[in-house]
Amino acid sequence: MLIPGVLVTLIYAYGPMFGIVMAFQKFQPALGFLKSKWIGLKNFEYVFHLPDFNQVLWNTTFISVMKIVFGLAVPLLMALLLNEVAKNWFKRMIQTSIFLPFFLSWAVLGGIMIELFSLKGPVNALLSLFGVDPIMFMASNNWFVTIIIASDVWKGMGYNMIIFLAAIVSINANLYEAAEVDGAGRWKQALHITLPGMASIIILICTLSLGGVLNAGFDQILILYNPIVYEKADVIDTFVYRLGLFDQQYAPAAAIGLFKSAISVVLVSLSYYLAYRFSNYRIF
Repeated sequence: MLIPGVLVTLIYAYGPMFGIVMAFQKFQPALGFLKSKWIGLKNFEYVFHLPDFNQVLWNTTFISVMKIVFGLAVPLLMALLLNEVAKNWFKRMIQTSIFLPFFLSWAVLGGIMIELFSLKGPVNALLSLFGVDPIMFMASNNWFVTIIIASDVWKGMGYNMIIFLAAIVSINANLYEAAEVDGAGRWKQALHITLPGMASIIILICTLSLGGVLNAGFDQILILYNPIVYEKADVIDTFVYRLGLFDQQYAPAAAIGLFKSAISVVLVSLSYYLAYRFSNYRIF
């Protein structure tokens, strides 16, 4: 039963890793991997001195960190609020509606976001009712980054919310009864029982999220962005995409990809170590 999965992994995950050799070559497609000239670390020197590289690295880190922070804080808040809802049918309805965007691809959601925030879209139409001039949201460096972060949080918050709700359900109900007898209200119960009871899950999700610091969301940004917002929205993955496919600088693009992969391996290893250290989480 494992053979098909192992074969697919070897072919599509490990097989393409042979292309890493491009990062150390003056790669020419006509010559291939075996005959292209070996130049060592010159591709890395070249990409590290590109005028846009530092800005791209900053954009990637900033967008990723903001997605992680709000992608954990918002679902946690929603889980705490839903836990206070008494009507089960209403809780299920809200839970389903929040979780639904998680199953939609960015190809679908990207089109929705573009229509919503276009010059003649519903958002600008609503703003015009209050006398606000139309805003080019998708062509503004500041607004675009905000939309990227907010839409990613909206799409993925249902997943973490389910995890947090499961953690809340696992808390001993006797603790709430004892707190209520002692005169603690709903706010104090949430502060002194619910949050401490969820601490291990919160720490686990936070630490595991560290591994994705350099993954700012390639598919989302590629669908939504445009040359006007490259300054603030261009991340490592989209930069590699343009450098390799459009500019046909395959070796420098491979060097950036290898640089990102090396940093990601360190971050993933650190995240799993911290998860084991603080939450006793183990892969094996």
